[in-house]
Amino acid sequence: MGAESASATTTATSNGEGSGGCPVDHARLSPTGCPVSARAAAFDPFTGPYQEDPPGSLRWSRDEEPVFYNPQLGYWVVTRYEDVKAIFRDNITFSPANVLEKITPFGDEANAVLAKYDYGMSRTLVNEDEPAHMPRRRALMEPFTPPQLAHHEPMVRRLVREHVDRFIDKGKADLVDEMLYEIPLTVALHFLGVPEEDMETLRRYSVAHTLNTWGRPAPEEQVAVAENVGKFWQYAGTVLDKMREDPSGPGWMQYGIRLQPEMPDVITDSYLHSMMMAGIVAAHETTALASANAIKLLLENRSLWEELCADPSLIANAVEECLRFSGSIVAWRRITTKATKIGDVELPEGAKLLIVNTSANHDERFFDNPDELDLRRENASDHLSFGYGAHQCMGKNLARMEIQIFLEELTTRLPHLELVPDQTFTYLPNTSFRGPEHLWVRWDPAKNPEREHPEILDRQVKITIGQPSRRSISRTMVVREVAREADEVVRITLADVQDRQLPKWSPGSHVDVELGELSRQYSLCGDPDDRSCYQIAVLKDRESRGGSRYVHERLAVGDTLRVRGPRNHFKLDPDARRYLFIAGGIGITPILAMADHARRQGKDYELHYCGSTRAAMALLDRVTRDHGDALVLHVSDEGTRLDVESLLTEPREGTQIYSCGPQRLLDALAEATGHWPEDSLHVEHFSSDLGELDPEKEHAFDLRLADSGITVTVAPDQTVLAALRAANIDIPSDCEEGLCGSCEVGVTEGEIDHRDKVLTKAERAINNKMMTCCSRACGDRLTLAL
Repeated sequence: MGAESASATTTATSNGEGSGGCPVDHARLSPTGCPVSARAAAFDPFTGPYQEDPPGSLRWSRDEEPVFYNPQLGYWVVTRYEDVKAIFRDNITFSPANVLEKITPFGDEANAVLAKYDYGMSRTLVNEDEPAHMPRRRALMEPFTPPQLAHHEPMVRRLVREHVDRFIDKGKADLVDEMLYEIPLTVALHFLGVPEEDMETLRRYSVAHTLNTWGRPAPEEQVAVAENVGKFWQYAGTVLDKMREDPSGPGWMQYGIRLQPEMPDVITDSYLHSMMMAGIVAAHETTALASANAIKLLLENRSLWEELCADPSLIANAVEECLRFSGSIVAWRRITTKATKIGDVELPEGAKLLIVNTSANHDERFFDNPDELDLRRENASDHLSFGYGAHQCMGKNLARMEIQIFLEELTTRLPHLELVPDQTFTYLPNTSFRGPEHLWVRWDPAKNPEREHPEILDRQVKITIGQPSRRSISRTMVVREVAREADEVVRITLADVQDRQLPKWSPGSHVDVELGELSRQYSLCGDPDDRSCYQIAVLKDRESRGGSRYVHERLAVGDTLRVRGPRNHFKLDPDARRYLFIAGGIGITPILAMADHARRQGKDYELHYCGSTRAAMALLDRVTRDHGDALVLHVSDEGTRLDVESLLTEPREGTQIYSCGPQRLLDALAEATGHWPEDSLHVEHFSSDLGELDPEKEHAFDLRLADSGITVTVAPDQTVLAALRAANIDIPSDCEEGLCGSCEVGVTEGEIDHRDKVLTKAERAINNKMMTCCSRACGDRLTLAL
């Protein structure tokens, strides 16, 4: 079985342990009659394309054969996003029991060496089944929560500053040897509470552990690998014994030792020994590799590196995108506990799976343009590099912190950094972990910015501990034109500051514009097909809190602004037979884009545009020119004010109403459409009526996370979003006012107290999703699909 198998046919037969025969469905024969396709049989994770470009080497699989059997490994290989995520989610059917099993069995001599050291690596958090796993995870979670991790930030910053100081004037460095390996190892030892020992020895031990578990060492190498693994096991036991003498110090291992008397059946001696060894590797190896991957990737995409140097606020999301594009954890393993199915492929009980999360992270069925590195990718943090569900990486936020600080220090102090040309990147051959063994960079020390501007050393970017908010994903745009559109209305044309093409948008989309200390949302009203610029129109509001005054009184051509989006929470129903558009005042901006779309699609529509005077009605010439036949103007000073009740007296079958305008108009429409089919009316909200949570009026409740079994308590003065993040659960967000829908999660049990402006009445009635930034539980418990 495994790498030494002689032929595809005999291996497939001999590995059909759970089914009593060949695990491959013979009904799916290839044209040659072989039950395994040629590409599936040729797959080799230890050499060639997979080692050079794991996701690229499996593009054929994602497109043609997303679940395939490889006889040489004796594993089923899974490559698509939804399949990989579903396997992570169901840790009962897809057991992690084989995660630390040797993928290449050792010979007798190497096994004898391991026995000499009483090597007994057993269950850890990554390879443990329920019901044992979750009680241990809950017991040991506290040091990994964001408030606890924040205590490590000053140390990480100090270490990074000291290491860069050592080589900043040299002009050339191997970042792996001089920084990226030693710092994560030091942080890992500090986190675990392990004394800082000989770094090179621990590095050798870690490499041996990786080869022992996920590699394919040649027979002549196995004894040396086993010797280092045995010494590593012995070292972990010695350190643990010393900790037991005085477990009062800081550190995760001491934390576990202190808990042991309270829960001896949960935290056992053998468990602590295994966790000590596995923890040293897990807490630094993957972070070191991921950091090297990220820096290499950004330097290979020079314009993105320069953009990061110019805009450090992008660093948090850049880390997520680099983890998606080239994370250090390439694949995990699972084994089926019963006969099951992935897609349309039947698997027997006992089937071994290699689930390639790096391939899933490049699946175009989930990520748009997945082979493009996009620092502003809004769903970058949906990557599966940390896994998902009950066995998601507990140390993910410590890794995020370290990589952010690496990038902040290097982009600040060495923006002119570049890869040394023509270097050969080498990788440790194995199935599951990937990063360059060396990363040579060069720069001109004379151009180090701190020589002329030492004050940059005092600059610090706020570190995101956890999944970054979508608020952090912005671009710098320049004002190309400021044009008067009506009384007190200006149209602003914005373009990328470097003239790059802008993301596509759809009718109803808006952007968030930072205006000094303020952030305001404005609907897009230009041409969605023109990706060279965006257009917004802004009314000078007499009751402005500062946003519209800023635009009208201060904004000028050539000014730069930070812009987020576009996002669309006011989407047209493409299947509607007829549209009724109603715009009030500046509310014409999203409505005009919708009417333009309806006209281009040949849809039946009617456009009602309301204003106090013609002179105050923005974009009126364009509206009249393009929609004259479908347009009805309601101008107050001409005596043609809109009669809402009359317009909506009779419900019209198949008609969807879309409106944007003053709140009094939206309220009138809501009242007048009470007898229409439910959810006929769609309106856009740009303001929230949410206030601060009053603990005297709110109640506490529990959240049960269905995929992991974890229970999180939400305090009366706490949002669901805040409670989940405090428990180390990743949830995306943006407005955090119930307006945008970014923080939506599924709900499987319990009644929801909806407080958002996103869901329709019908969607609320289904009771299967909620906005975590504002909505709560009616009772004492909700079960979330997390």
